[in-house]
Amino acid sequence: MNFKYISKLAFSALSLALVFGKTNAQVTIGNTQTNGSESNNIITAVPFLLITPDARAGAMGDAGVAVAGDVNSSSINASKLAFLEKPYGFSISYSPWLKSLVPDINLAYLSGFYKLDDRSTIGASLRYFSLGSIQLTDINQQDLGISNPNELAFDVSYARNFGEEFSLGTSLRYIYSNLASGQFSSSGQVHSGNAVAVDVSGLYKTTTSVFGKETVLSAGANISNIGTKMSYSDGGENFFLPTNFKIGGASTFTMDDFSTLTFALDFNKLLVPTQPIYDSNNNIVRGKDPNRSVPAGIFGSFSDAPGGFKEELKEVGISTGLEYWYNQQFAVRAGYNYQSPMKGDSRYFTLGLGLKYNVFNIDFSYLIANAQTSPLANTLRFGLLFNFGDKKIAKK
Repeated sequence: MNFKYISKLAFSALSLALVFGKTNAQVTIGNTQTNGSESNNIITAVPFLLITPDARAGAMGDAGVAVAGDVNSSSINASKLAFLEKPYGFSISYSPWLKSLVPDINLAYLSGFYKLDDRSTIGASLRYFSLGSIQLTDINQQDLGISNPNELAFDVSYARNFGEEFSLGTSLRYIYSNLASGQFSSSGQVHSGNAVAVDVSGLYKTTTSVFGKETVLSAGANISNIGTKMSYSDGGENFFLPTNFKIGGASTFTMDDFSTLTFALDFNKLLVPTQPIYDSNNNIVRGKDPNRSVPAGIFGSFSDAPGGFKEELKEVGISTGLEYWYNQQFAVRAGYNYQSPMKGDSRYFTLGLGLKYNVFNIDFSYLIANAQTSPLANTLRFGLLFNFGDKKIAKK
C-alpha cells in the first residue's frame, strides 16, 4: 500500500469524522487542512476559502490587499475593482493542490468585472475546490463506497470609488460544501453544508515623492466570510465560517521610465473562537466557551485564546511580497508567508512571473518549502487574464 493511498484513507476517515462527529470542523488529510496549514485549536468549516486562488498574489507570499488591483481583486479586496482602468475583463486560474499528499486535488477560479461608470464596478467569481476521488470509510474502517467531494463559493461584488484615492467594496457569497452527502450519522442523515457570507473592504492610496521618485502609497483592509454557520446534518453541530481580517500596505516606486517596484506587507487574523482547554470533566479551565453567536465570535476572537495576549499575537499571520515590472509588460515577483508553528505552521517562500501582451496577462507562481515538512511544497498556480476596451479614468 503506497503513501498516497494511505493519505486518501486518512482523509476519508477524517472527513467523515467532520460530518459525523462534534469535535472538529476542519477537513484534513492526515494532519493537514485543505488550505495547507496544520490542524490547530482554531476550528472552522470550509478552510479552502483561505486559499489565495490567483497566481499573482500567490507569487507575492499571498500579500496583496493594498496592491494595485486586477480582475482577480474580489478574492483579496473587492474595493480595488473600483480603480480598474479597462471597462471589463475576466480571468481563469488553476492550481493542483496538496499534490505531494494526494494527486487529484485542485482549485479552479473564474472571475470577471464590468465598470458601470467611472465610479462603480461590479464583479462576479466562482471558486471550485475538488477533493478528487475518495474511498469513503467510517471510523471503523468499513467501506462506504467511492465519493467525489467538492466545495465551491460563488461571489457577486460591488465597488465604488470616492475620487482618486479612496474606495469601498463588498461581496455577497454563497458557499456549498459536499463532503459525504447521503451518509448517516448519530444525529441523522448527512447532507451538504450551505452558508451565505459577505466581505467588507476598503482601499486608500495617494501619490507622493520618495527619494525624488514618484511613489504610490496604499493601505487596504478586507474582512471576509462574515456569515451564517454551517452544518452537515440535521441536529448536528454548527461550525463557524473562516471569517478573516486582512490588513496591509503597499508602496509602488517608479524607478525610471520603464521600471516600477512594489513592496507589500499584509497581516492576517481569523475572527473565530479559539478552542479553550478542558479538564477531564469537560469543564473549561482556560479560555472561553466557543459556542457563541457569529458577532460574539468575531469580537471575542481578539481576547479568547487560552494563552492570553501572547497566544493572540501568534494567531496573526504575516505575508510580504515584491513585484517588479519592466515596461508594464514583464513582471518578476517574490514573497514570504509566515504562520506561527502553534497556529497552522504554514511557512514558505514564493516566486513568480507575469507577462502582459495586448489584452491578456499570463501569471505563474511557484511555492518553495521543505518537501519533508510542508504539504504545500512545489505548489504551482497558473492564471490567464483578459482586459478589454479603452481605459476609463475615475473622475475627481
